[in-house]
Amino acid sequence: MNETRTPNFFVRDVPIYGDALLAPMDGYSDWPFRSLCRKLGSAMSYTEFVKVEKILSRSKEPAKRLYFEEAERPITFQLYGDDPDLILRAALKVQEWKPDIIDINMGCPAKSIADRGAGVGMMPTPLKVARTFRKLVRALEVPVTGKMRLGWERNKNYKLIARIVEEEGGSLIAIHGRTKEQRYAGNANWDAIAEVKSMVKIPIIGSGDVRTVADIQRMRRYTNCDAVMIGRAAIANPWIFARLDREQVSAELLHQTVHEHLAKSIQFYGEEDGQRLFRKYAVQYLLLKTLDRDSRKEILKERPSGEFLEMLNQVYAVTATA
Repeated sequence: MNETRTPNFFVRDVPIYGDALLAPMDGYSDWPFRSLCRKLGSAMSYTEFVKVEKILSRSKEPAKRLYFEEAERPITFQLYGDDPDLILRAALKVQEWKPDIIDINMGCPAKSIADRGAGVGMMPTPLKVARTFRKLVRALEVPVTGKMRLGWERNKNYKLIARIVEEEGGSLIAIHGRTKEQRYAGNANWDAIAEVKSMVKIPIIGSGDVRTVADIQRMRRYTNCDAVMIGRAAIANPWIFARLDREQVSAELLHQTVHEHLAKSIQFYGEEDGQRLFRKYAVQYLLLKTLDRDSRKEILKERPSGEFLEMLNQVYAVTATA
């Protein structure tokens, strides 16, 4: 994207324009949805996370997950693993695919990932975090960043981890204001995000409980963070990046976005998989309170893309302005 205004902040030498961006989400922040959000105003793009062992194997999955187009830049590749040496090898490999930034996931609370010492499972081992960032910062040409939580339920060592990331040369921290045990329950702790922002000099992205346009500025004022990361709320309302709450989205814009997203999904995955993977977004895009059970079932049925579009047009016509 060609930008003429002043950057909101820099990730080392990478300018970031804007203060709201789509969070990396497994199964959701793929190229079709990510590029759509970027077009709507998301300040930068994070890929879905990729397991470092898969990058170092012959798997075709990493190339699919890390695919991007130039209009998405700045693009951040997010990796996860539990071995600093393997993380470094994987990062060196994907750096050849020309990302702007490489991010280490230290926030995923999924048991299958955290219990093996990856994702948020890195946080109880500060020495491993230090070793990982030290190795990557010294070896890579691109900036290295980290996405983290507050820690485990009782071991809230987010301040220590934030200091380590900065001291070892990390260029940005994104922090979700919940612990591993909380997952997505309860309220996000914005005070903790503000604490981290006050103690480091690198940019901080805040995450957690940002659901409306007003919440973007509310979190920024409360925490002084440089930008806000939006995850689950953006699945139902990608227009939040255009500073529109869901009830402000016109029927015309809804229709346009639905068709564009479906077209991107089919282009990227092929007709059958593209339609199947799009359906989870299609249901979210609707004003769910107005969508009856039969309409949900209709959206989730498999059918040829022409019939699927016709059915969507009928359903959206009823619900768009309800």
